[in-house]
Amino acid sequence: MGGEMFTIAQITDLHIGATGDPLNNARNERRLLQVLGEIHALRPRPAAIIASGDLCDPGLPGSYVALRAILQASEIPIHLAIGNHDDRAALVAAFPPAMIRCDANGFVQYAVDIGPLRVIVCDTVEAGSHEGAFCTQRADWLTRTLAEAPDRPTIVVLHHPPVPSGIQWMDPEPGADWIGRLETVLKGRSQIQGVICGHVHRAYHAPFAGQALHVSAATSLQLVLNLTAVDRRTPDGREILRGEPPGFTLLAWDGARLATHSCVAGDWGDVITYEKPFDAH
Repeated sequence: MGGEMFTIAQITDLHIGATGDPLNNARNERRLLQVLGEIHALRPRPAAIIASGDLCDPGLPGSYVALRAILQASEIPIHLAIGNHDDRAALVAAFPPAMIRCDANGFVQYAVDIGPLRVIVCDTVEAGSHEGAFCTQRADWLTRTLAEAPDRPTIVVLHHPPVPSGIQWMDPEPGADWIGRLETVLKGRSQIQGVICGHVHRAYHAPFAGQALHVSAATSLQLVLNLTAVDRRTPDGREILRGEPPGFTLLAWDGARLATHSCVAGDWGDVITYEKPFDAH
């Protein structure tokens, strides 16, 4: 049998906040705590947790105080990315540089070595918009950062997925400039083992720029899987979010390739235990 896997957990779309919106109440805090408990119980315990944006909603200083109170109990190091519901200034002010920091242009972008893997956190947020963005300044930064360690296995973190899920009211505009710019930077980078995203509140996987792209389920509510056509300007009464179990992703590195596990947190009752050798008939 092989040796022990090296693992990192991804959580996303926590939506911790204090408004009356259904995404921002004590339920989301309970769901986040449930996921963190599940991650801490994993064996082997992950070396780190990546939180890939929409950490608070709204991104007010008080919301980040509430989030910090939850995350500071973690025994696993946590690294943060920004999402479209976050506020750059309030987010960066609330957490230490070991958890989050900005590049020279003020974008929430940084690289961190976690065991054998390099994790590059990117900023896809455009202030005042829920759509993704990746300007030339950000693209230049990512190009330089990837070039610094071309032989080190790397995971790239984005909040906004640059590929559609089929849930049309959440999908990016086809042919958006930011997607083409990002694709140009990522294409041909052999050190990239995976691109991980959030934003869509549902797990899915697709190729992008010759890379394996993985979107994680949310710790908060999940999007309803409805792939029918929709007019974003005309509400039609469809269900859009519901209380499916909170989710997260486990990234497992065996020294040669990255496997991604879409996980849900919960107590599932009956189990079967390992009592006989697997090669026994």
